[in-house]
Amino acid sequence: MTLPPWRTLAIAAGAVVALALLGTGVWMWNSAQQQRAAAVYAETLTKHRAAEGSQTTAEAREAAMRDLERVLAEHPTHVMAPQAAYLLGNLRFAVGHHDRARAAYQVAIARSGGGTIATMARAGTGYAWEAERKLPEATQAFETALADLKPGAFYYEELLSDLARVQEQAGKKDAAIATYRRMLKDFPRSARAPEVRSRLGSLGATP
Repeated sequence: MTLPPWRTLAIAAGAVVALALLGTGVWMWNSAQQQRAAAVYAETLTKHRAAEGSQTTAEAREAAMRDLERVLAEHPTHVMAPQAAYLLGNLRFAVGHHDRARAAYQVAIARSGGGTIATMARAGTGYAWEAERKLPEATQAFETALADLKPGAFYYEELLSDLARVQEQAGKKDAAIATYRRMLKDFPRSARAPEVRSRLGSLGATP
């Protein structure tokens, strides 16, 4: 039996309305979920930001790490996840869990998509390798962190200094000299300049 045209149109219109309502419901649910996640992240980060301090007790650090791990597990894709992962990496580093610190830093890098958090997390990865005296890995981490930065960018000078230090520690004299000279070229008026010249002198090189 053929339905009258008006009834066909009514059914089609009803289907469109149902889909629109469903879409609106999903959007509202996702929005509410995002708001709840943001509140949880904000509370956790505010509560545990001070846990990085040197006066923090071991118990307070452990509690902070547990809370951050829980929030990251519950809301792994939220926009605030990189901040939480970076803080978690710092806390793990502070207690000597260098491999787990690197894992947290990698989460921060992956979820941030670049920017300041990614730069700091890459630097943290280098520090974690350096703390284990794995200097080739530390060198690579600092070089990776510098790869997308230009002179004057946030943390650029610090990373150059880090790179030169681990190159020197690893016995890579020529590479260290080149990096120290790069620092003087890029930052001739830096407060670090006298120290850099001193390091070059100790390596038997001139600026």
